[in-house]
Amino acid sequence: MSLQAAHDQSATPPAGPSGSSKALYGGKSTRRITVHDIAAATERGEKWPMLTAYDAMTASVFDEAGIPVMLVGDSMGNCHLGYETTVPVTMDQMAMLSAAVVRGTERALIVADLPFGSYQEGPVQALRNATRLVKEAGVGAVKLEGGERSHEQIRLLVESGIPVMGHIGLTPQSVHAMGYRVQGRSEESAQQLLRDAKSVQDAGAFAVVLELVPAELAAEVTRTLHIPTIGIGAGPATTAQVLVYTDMVGLTGGKVPRFTKQYANLRKVLGDAAKEFADEVVGGTFPQPEHTFH
Repeated sequence: MSLQAAHDQSATPPAGPSGSSKALYGGKSTRRITVHDIAAATERGEKWPMLTAYDAMTASVFDEAGIPVMLVGDSMGNCHLGYETTVPVTMDQMAMLSAAVVRGTERALIVADLPFGSYQEGPVQALRNATRLVKEAGVGAVKLEGGERSHEQIRLLVESGIPVMGHIGLTPQSVHAMGYRVQGRSEESAQQLLRDAKSVQDAGAFAVVLELVPAELAAEVTRTLHIPTIGIGAGPATTAQVLVYTDMVGLTGGKVPRFTKQYANLRKVLGDAAKEFADEVVGGTFPQPEHTFH
């Protein structure tokens, strides 16, 4: 029996808000969401959220909140590991943090990035490193950047049984070559982005991220493809939306991207808590008797 057949026989659809099999977000089932659930949601015309996660505790909070898909992104380089770009992130780092996110969750589909240098050599290198993330970390899918140039890598991974999420538009791993700017504004680059989107789909990807793409072009891509599109700085017409969670909760210091909405200010909350703790230690008011063993 194939892995797919075994999955189809054993899986039960996730329960929605009313106990039905519908709705990725708000479902009650604790079994893992799969790429088949993503496809079904797309057929229903359902929109869904995705957030990044890099550790078990944060991932558990998002899982309890009902976030159906989490990305262990190489954005960890910027917001978790202290690098200036995503480029230095290694496979060892990706495998370790992806495994932590998997351990912290029960329901979400966990997607892990293939970091820079882990798939550019060709399909065989991509398969070797994607297999490591599936086997060692337990992720349900991988993501890699590039459209036409990554077609063969995506094709081999999918043929080997590893679900792939594509990523086109701004591809941060190529920041030294393309800079950090909106992609697809000229007619030539818009046509290339459309070709990239179709190539990713034709290679077998189950979804594709559109980053920093004009809203009208992202809408056209979404209408053209039958797989879901996931926007980040790509307007409201995409199937899903993703944000880097440290931007979303206000942990990121300094200027944040225009497309980010801050839903909380945890940087202030944590700073205030740290200062209050420090003041009480210096002032001799912590610990109190209730914090002390006798």
